[in-house]
Amino acid sequence: MKRFFIIVMMAVCLSSCSSSYDSLNAPIKGKWITASSCSHKPNTWIMYRHTPVISSLPDEMIARIAVDSKYWLWINGEMVVFEGGLKRGPMPEGTYYDTIDIAPYLKKGKNTIAILMWYWGKDGFSHNSSGRAGLLFDAQSQNEIICSDTTWTSSVYDAYSDTDAPHPNYRLPESNIRYDARLGINDWYKEESDISLPQAIELDSIPYGTLVARPIPMWKDYGLKEYVDTMRCGDTLKCRLPYNCHVTPYIQLSSVDGGDTVRIMTDNYNGGSEKNVRGEYITTSGVQEYENLGWMNGHYVWYIIPDDVKVMSVKYRETGYDTEFVGAFTCDDPFLNEVWKRSARTLYVTMRDTYMDCPDRERAQWWGDAVNELGEAFYALSPSSQLLAKKGIYELMNYQRENGTIYSPVPSGSWNTELPLQMLASVGWYGFYTQYYYSGDSSFVADIYPRLHRYLHDVWQVDEKGMTILRKGEWNWGDWGEDIDMGVLTSCWYYLALKAEKEFARMVGRNEDIPQIDTLMKGIEKGFDEAFWNGRVYRSKEHIGADDDRAQAMAVVSGLANKEYYPHIIEALKKEYHASPYMEKYVLEALYMLGEDTFALQRIHDRYAKMLAYEDYTTLFEGWGIGAEGFGGGTINHAWSGGPLTMMSQKVCGITPTSPAFKTFCVKPQMGYLTHASATMMVSGGGVINVDVKVEGEKTIVEVDVPKGHSAEVILPCGKSVSLGEGHHVVE
Repeated sequence: MKRFFIIVMMAVCLSSCSSSYDSLNAPIKGKWITASSCSHKPNTWIMYRHTPVISSLPDEMIARIAVDSKYWLWINGEMVVFEGGLKRGPMPEGTYYDTIDIAPYLKKGKNTIAILMWYWGKDGFSHNSSGRAGLLFDAQSQNEIICSDTTWTSSVYDAYSDTDAPHPNYRLPESNIRYDARLGINDWYKEESDISLPQAIELDSIPYGTLVARPIPMWKDYGLKEYVDTMRCGDTLKCRLPYNCHVTPYIQLSSVDGGDTVRIMTDNYNGGSEKNVRGEYITTSGVQEYENLGWMNGHYVWYIIPDDVKVMSVKYRETGYDTEFVGAFTCDDPFLNEVWKRSARTLYVTMRDTYMDCPDRERAQWWGDAVNELGEAFYALSPSSQLLAKKGIYELMNYQRENGTIYSPVPSGSWNTELPLQMLASVGWYGFYTQYYYSGDSSFVADIYPRLHRYLHDVWQVDEKGMTILRKGEWNWGDWGEDIDMGVLTSCWYYLALKAEKEFARMVGRNEDIPQIDTLMKGIEKGFDEAFWNGRVYRSKEHIGADDDRAQAMAVVSGLANKEYYPHIIEALKKEYHASPYMEKYVLEALYMLGEDTFALQRIHDRYAKMLAYEDYTTLFEGWGIGAEGFGGGTINHAWSGGPLTMMSQKVCGITPTSPAFKTFCVKPQMGYLTHASATMMVSGGGVINVDVKVEGEKTIVEVDVPKGHSAEVILPCGKSVSLGEGHHVVE
């Protein structure tokens, strides 16, 4: 009996050890491998297979998988990962890796692991190529090890190749995809396949640099779906999607002899006046099916079908960032509801590996866009969205140059130009600080603070009067459009960056930096009116052209504007309409701070009327219109245009944090002409804030749901203030 007890206890102990094995921190034993036939040319596709024998099934077995650039994983014929990998890299010499629990897909005995890898082999505005097409796979448990080495087999998959011109524009690292089904190897990834691939070869790990764990979720796969509708126009099937989204198009067809080419693209193929990605499928004989694995976006998918091809079925697979549309806004003005809805859709379609300016022309993490986008995410999406901005913060600061300057977009292997004002916006109050304050996650602050401090104090300088000296950088860009007053904007953005740095200095215990920051801020405060106020508006002496609405707005939101001048500023903002959708967000915020909530709503109508007149579109544009009115090429999916989303939730319904992560928050509605509005948002801990506001004559009634562990203050238009604990409340 005693012996039996000891054996049982040993078994329990071994089971406990197995389940608690720390595979994520175990030294990586996998090697970087590739196919012996690989020449590392752009747009190379490689098949990998491995058949490990598992004697003891683990409860958990985390695989660390790194590639340049993307991969698809099957285990025992079952799809485990649809498009793994992140655009490279977390720093100039670094590569991300995914962590996947493969235990549920394993069985005792022989297993089959199959990976299809897509190597882009090009730098882009969102990717820093390693120059080597390679895979690293490392899965370890207490008793089992599956690691990539020369026991794996591998071959270039020749069915994949380049299309003829035109190719995607130079900003994109992705290539067009041509798949020749006549060269295809059906079911090569399945365990019953009798395919025999050559032995893989080992690569030097140096080109891939430091390995960094993927900091954002794996993609959400919505599965194959039917199109909303399909119509035939000559040789083209035009298939409507429910909204602008990331899709991989699917087709099932039959061909008698094969050799026909089906071309696949979206209506957004020329998005932003530049060619993006498309696909080509060359048929074999008989019934066949194909899914174009490189995602594209738009409102329609076009299949251009040769005469000899019979289409049996077309579908699409939507994939995207794994977050939920938990936020909402509705009011008694349908136009504003539609602006909020399109803003949220545009935000989501510009999220994937990074925050993007657009999902077609560039797919690049410009930080002017990212600042607006991260602010919108708190009011529209679930907390998992917040990880994307945190990832971007690390990337931006990891690419800081030796001279202290920072630049975007990064990660990038083909761009290194500093836009000074975008960089000030990113590190400042609306960028890094908003990400911390709204999420409550301060974990990045200590890591990036020394680099932020260096940028603000070694790179930026002030003159003898304490005013910010303009820097050309490599592209001194303030906004699209005309009449941009760079002098005023520079001082405001620098002041807001210092304001954020001061809070960060306190948080990380760098109190010795605070006097220097205070001196710089007080110098700008003291000299601002003398430098820029001309009796009517804020305007720098060097500015040529009309008075700048952006400059007036930034003077207000930065806190630098003299309140005595507010009536003049209001007059200017009611007259001047120069901001692009990017800077319009700050104009609207200034109007709310000035108490002009009715005009703020009217200005949204005025500015967004042309955009919303395109009823077939579900997303917002880069500029106020399309084509010549589009600015910068004029994409139809630019989330920097979603400022009204933030304003409607934050100002109309009045939901604003007063401590990190909305642990305490204020509800101060500014309804303008509206008589009813409601908003919902999810805070970092998963609790939900609901606010419903009704205006009945002179009376305002506010219903608030305060999450557990939170508290709120409701401030009515009459000035009445009521403090609330968790639960449901009605205040009037």
